[in-house]
Amino acid sequence: MRQDDATEVVMGQVVQVVGSLLVLAGFALAQWGVLDQKSLWYLVLNTVGSTVLAVQAVIEVQWGFLLLEGVWAIVSAVSLIAVLRGRWLHSARRDS
Repeated sequence: MRQDDATEVVMGQVVQVVGSLLVLAGFALAQWGVLDQKSLWYLVLNTVGSTVLAVQAVIEVQWGFLLLEGVWAIVSAVSLIAVLRGRWLHSARRDS
């Protein structure tokens, strides 16, 4: 294996571990009662982590993993947008 190929494999693994840690951190913190599953931080951790993993799945041509992480990213992003809109609407109402 060439040095460039080995570096690419290692970087791919690092990206997967970081994405996984983000998703798992949100999950663990929710299970321990630290984060609510509808909280901004929980949704950010899940959206970013699952998006990173979905992109990695595309690069690695792993369709089953892409299905799992892609759907996870979409559901998390939709929920995150709803929370952000709710905060914006609440802020706009308070300011008027």
